[in-house]
Amino acid sequence: MSSTKELEAAWSALREHWAIEPSPQPLPKTPVYSALRMFLSPALRPLLRWRIHGADRIPRTGATILAANHLSHVDPIAVIAAARRTTHYLAKDGHFSNPMTRFVMHATGQIETHREAGGSDALAGAANILINGKALGIFPEGTRSKRKEAPFLLPGKTGVARLAAAHPHAVVVPIALVGTREVMEPQHHKWPRLHRRFDVNAGEGVSWLQWLGSADGGNMTPASLQSLAQAEDHEVRSELARMYRTFTDQLMASLTALGAP
Repeated sequence: MSSTKELEAAWSALREHWAIEPSPQPLPKTPVYSALRMFLSPALRPLLRWRIHGADRIPRTGATILAANHLSHVDPIAVIAAARRTTHYLAKDGHFSNPMTRFVMHATGQIETHREAGGSDALAGAANILINGKALGIFPEGTRSKRKEAPFLLPGKTGVARLAAAHPHAVVVPIALVGTREVMEPQHHKWPRLHRRFDVNAGEGVSWLQWLGSADGGNMTPASLQSLAQAEDHEVRSELARMYRTFTDQLMASLTALGAP
């Protein structure tokens, strides 16, 4: 069996094909966020009818991707509360147009992305979070599910796989949110119904390198990666696209297995 170092070296040889240039913007300071987590979060926990399963599977430090299904406006709050560490989300620039919401978004460490810049701006912002060893919250579906009936889970977009591949030691943790739609259904409830029960189910995390060398994952060896590095560019792109899709599909299957409706 090849060592992780050999696999990492072989993967690094393909860097020009998978690297994501991080945003040069410094991450925002989060004193308000820290204060809310320290004082408000413990006060709210007894009032909420929620259960966290697998909280110990969420790393307390280091680059981490928290990948959850998306049903409701309360989903980011549920993930952040379960993580019990500063977690950054990417947010559309429209959320920063109002001075009050802009202050809250910046104070809680959320990262502004500009729609006119396309997906590259979002990936650069996400890469900046991970390269600084922080936690990134992400919804692999790319949007909140608009379905009116179960199954609500949408096919995953491969951006999460691209980020994992560009930060191969970052741990990707699948998190299934169950019941948050009933807490605050989009376009139906103006305020969250705190009396409704919901669950946050965290699964086993895996890094890109772990997945890459697993027989049940990428099933790649140093030799196969070295061979890929010698291939034509279009062949490399095609193979990476296949790996990204497989990683994403397996992540979405994990969310389903954890109970994501």
